[in-house]
Amino acid sequence: MQRYGAARGTVRQAIALLKAEGVVTVARGRGVFVRSRVPVRRLAHDRFARSHRDRGDSAFVVDLRAQGLNPEVEVLFVGPEKASPEVARSLGQRSGSRVLTRRRRYLANDHPIELATSYLPWKLAQGSPISQVNPGPGGIYARLEEMGHKLAYFTEDVTARMPLPDESKALLLSGGVPVLHLIRTAYDAEGTPVEVCDTVMAADSFILSYKLPAD
Repeated sequence: MQRYGAARGTVRQAIALLKAEGVVTVARGRGVFVRSRVPVRRLAHDRFARSHRDRGDSAFVVDLRAQGLNPEVEVLFVGPEKASPEVARSLGQRSGSRVLTRRRRYLANDHPIELATSYLPWKLAQGSPISQVNPGPGGIYARLEEMGHKLAYFTEDVTARMPLPDESKALLLSGGVPVLHLIRTAYDAEGTPVEVCDTVMAADSFILSYKLPAD
């Protein structure tokens, strides 16, 4: 108020706007602080390279370590479920078919930034290391290739929306921060879909980086 010669109400409105935009956080009894976390650069052209899996690294680990951040994965659930119509269609299964579900929460330097749920055909995943809490070095994609499903390509659809209440709680989101909703499908060399991954990402925690050919 003193510095800019503004009324108290004007300053409060400005702070409320900055908070809604996710630029600042308000700590009761302490004040208003600029959000200081550096967003993770997600390198779409490189993160699923087979060389990373061969070294025993997952895509998330590769992204964070490239920026000097400490990755952590919390496994929330692993087990069989009935596929939703959308998941079943993406996997080429009948609606209600059994799938193996893997739910995780991903953290960078102890702060949650992403929720991801993978769905795999039950007949493919049952009894394999993929059905274990820890699937081993390189993650589920490395295990799929060991099982004879050499991965050929991935498709990703990305949209933006405001978070659901449980997503805000799990990701510790400030008011006004949206999420990126990403649906990825992995295909093997036969063109068969072998996994669908439904991911919710804190929009202020990521930069989606792409390298696209000109031809």
